[in-house]
Amino acid sequence: MPKDRFTITAVDKSLDAVIQNTLDNKTKPPGSLGHLEAVAAQVARIQQSLSPQLSRLNHCVFAADHGVCEEGVSPYPSEVTRQMVLNFMAGGAAINVFCRQQDVRLTVVDAGLNGEPLPAHPNLIEAKLGHGSANFMRQPAMSHEQYQQAVNKAAEIVEMQLAEGADILSFGEMGIGNTTSGAALMAACLKLDPVDCVGAGTGADPALIDHKVTVVREALALHQAGLTSGCAIMQHLGGFELAMMAGAMAATAELDKPFIVDGFLATAALLTVWYDHPEILDYALFSHASGEHGHHRMLETLGVRPLLQLNLRLGEGTGAVLAWPLIRAAVAMLDEMASFDSAGVDTAGGD
Repeated sequence: MPKDRFTITAVDKSLDAVIQNTLDNKTKPPGSLGHLEAVAAQVARIQQSLSPQLSRLNHCVFAADHGVCEEGVSPYPSEVTRQMVLNFMAGGAAINVFCRQQDVRLTVVDAGLNGEPLPAHPNLIEAKLGHGSANFMRQPAMSHEQYQQAVNKAAEIVEMQLAEGADILSFGEMGIGNTTSGAALMAACLKLDPVDCVGAGTGADPALIDHKVTVVREALALHQAGLTSGCAIMQHLGGFELAMMAGAMAATAELDKPFIVDGFLATAALLTVWYDHPEILDYALFSHASGEHGHHRMLETLGVRPLLQLNLRLGEGTGAVLAWPLIRAAVAMLDEMASFDSAGVDTAGGD
């Protein structure tokens, strides 16, 4: 059965008071570890355990070309998408460096690169849905059948990653033109003017940003009648790699596992799932606030707080992998840190 609809169950919050009491009785002033305590509580809630465990992160980068590049929305040519994917496979990109440093398994997924299939590589999954998405200024970015294929393949990849021993996943993207698509997803999901959503992407100057705003505004007008659900918004305005990333997030949550959200594009993809399934946020750990225009607005609307503020806007899932050590530390704190009772520390007030 096609998985264009997921069954995502809200996390059971019946243990919340016990989790909070456990955190407050660690050998520290209550709340003194700040947002790390909220992260630890969230993972404990997902796992329904006062001794949560996270030991292995697997990271997937989904890559595809975008037909909207025909409208001149990027200072870089579409060919850069393929060139960067080859760089991933050669181990030379930022995401490779960060994954190696943190001992994170990296998988690259060809979701829809233009041209011939990539050379075989042990870290590559060939899942091409087409030679780039269609130009959503003229027609939907993908057919409903392609959207179904995207989320079905994403679910298969998630199941494979978890079967290999990962207990948390993160996702990144590569696709010249995809910040235009991400801005369109944001504007449609949050019903915002595109001027509040469009940013510099790979380095657009003010004139090009204005052009991107016009492209997104005209695309929203063209597809307005069809933007009736998060799935439909992704189908009309997304890209193959963004559809797979959204499907992967939904599939991870459906299996009651946590995932780390990267920056602007990952959050835009997540919005399309949240639009239909707001309970997806129970499973999402937000890594950083991007330097890309619009990301802070998305985070505020979702009511979430990221771990880092580094003005990143690279993509590839770099922020998600950088946040992994902090997430592990938060979980280890709840699992391993002594309580006042176990440490024999007196909590009574003194002079």
